[in-house]
Amino acid sequence: MAVREPRTKSTANGQGQAAHDDARNPGIPLDMGWVKSQRVNTSAVERRAATMGTRRSVKKDWQAAWLLRAITCIDLTTLSGDDTPGNVLRLCAKARQPVRADLLEALGMADEGVTTGAVCVYHNRVADAVDALKGTNIPVAAVSTGFPAGLTPHRLKLEEIRESVAAGAREIDIVISREHVLLGHWDALYDEVKAFREACGPAHMKSILATGELSNLRNVAMASLVAMMAGSDFIKTSTGKEPVNATLEVSLVMCRMIRAYYERTGHKVGFKPAGGLRTAKQAMNWQILMKEELGDDWLMPNLFRIGASALLTDIERQLSHHVTGRYASDKYMPMG
Repeated sequence: MAVREPRTKSTANGQGQAAHDDARNPGIPLDMGWVKSQRVNTSAVERRAATMGTRRSVKKDWQAAWLLRAITCIDLTTLSGDDTPGNVLRLCAKARQPVRADLLEALGMADEGVTTGAVCVYHNRVADAVDALKGTNIPVAAVSTGFPAGLTPHRLKLEEIRESVAAGAREIDIVISREHVLLGHWDALYDEVKAFREACGPAHMKSILATGELSNLRNVAMASLVAMMAGSDFIKTSTGKEPVNATLEVSLVMCRMIRAYYERTGHKVGFKPAGGLRTAKQAMNWQILMKEELGDDWLMPNLFRIGASALLTDIERQLSHHVTGRYASDKYMPMG
């Protein structure tokens, strides 16, 4: 049983390296006329988001292929106060082999090198993850800048970024200061994100907007634009720690800002929903959003990531059902 297009070899084995070989978004000068011209029709966004899971039906082999692609876009994440080197080691083992070998064999994908897109940890666990992923192209992503609240002093935020990069993190997930958005201090937000980008050096930067704390969708649109103007390689919905995290509504607004930015500048910026994505069906809804709003390039891990910890288990369960016709219990799909 071989799954059909989309194939995953180009996005699995070597996927992390591919993400870092592509041209980055250099940013542009802050354009306040463009920022303040943004308007969002909330009712229209809600109607569009409500149809996301009903407009397109993906079944059987095609569904298996889409789910395998989703795996290659997962930032497999552990961000708990009780994280230990052992937890990270198990997480990295799962990132190396996210799907049971017998399932990959049955799907005709045993030699395709399927891995997750990255492993995401706190700074203190970066070195553990880098060591556990030696010999792979799976990048380590570090959450930074006072994650999740972003309320530490600016100089400490910059130092935290630099230390994570020095420890081997190839991606940095920064959090913006929400007050800059809520108070309309767009120049301060631009300067902050630009400084973070400079501190990242060669590491790709994902800017977390914490959309659940930005009050309204217009603020989400404006913050998205400013973060991209400042040089973000990705914009990301949430820390996963807010009361409201990734939703299709905020994701739709952010994706349309990515499209507008690309159309005006020619620079492609990636997108990462995070927080609350736990089922294969949800993952496919976001993949459909990427395909319909941004195109096939944004189905690849260099431009699309999903921040998740529990999602992988459900995707593997769905693949098991596709192969065997029945659902396996959790004990056959452990996290490590």
